[in-house]
Amino acid sequence: MCVADIASRDIGDLLRYYGLSFSLLADGEPIAGSFWGEPEAGIIGKELLSRRDTPIHSVLHELCHIICMTRQRRRSLVGNAGGDDLEEAAVCYLQIVLADCLNGFGRDRLMADMDAWRYSFRLGSARRWFEEDADDARAWLESHGLLLADGAAVFRLRD
Repeated sequence: MCVADIASRDIGDLLRYYGLSFSLLADGEPIAGSFWGEPEAGIIGKELLSRRDTPIHSVLHELCHIICMTRQRRRSLVGNAGGDDLEEAAVCYLQIVLADCLNGFGRDRLMADMDAWRYSFRLGSARRWFEEDADDARAWLESHGLLLADGAAVFRLRD
């Protein structure tokens, strides 16, 4: 699913919960800060950029990179979020949690899209990883105050 398939205001609302900006660009406009190239989402500092043809999984993934990185990395962020393997796993975990914040999308659709886009997980699918093999990612998010013990997101950025 792409941004055009849901209400973009829901994406904007989710970013505002975190104190971030969302820029919906015109069709065909270049997406600055896109690590993978268009139509993938771009990130510059505390701003996420997309077009209507940007996949929602990409928007959520880049959003979660902004959330999970340190303040220092956010200050100089243009496209490449950096981070280590455990942070990357935490980003994937959090994007699944946050998918439920978008009406008409949700975690089931996100995990199917992640598999279709060929995210790579040891157990072969996003769902199996999330349900059976992501304890380290969840613990990382909890330790940084980004996820509660009950699995609910905390709408704040990592310090």
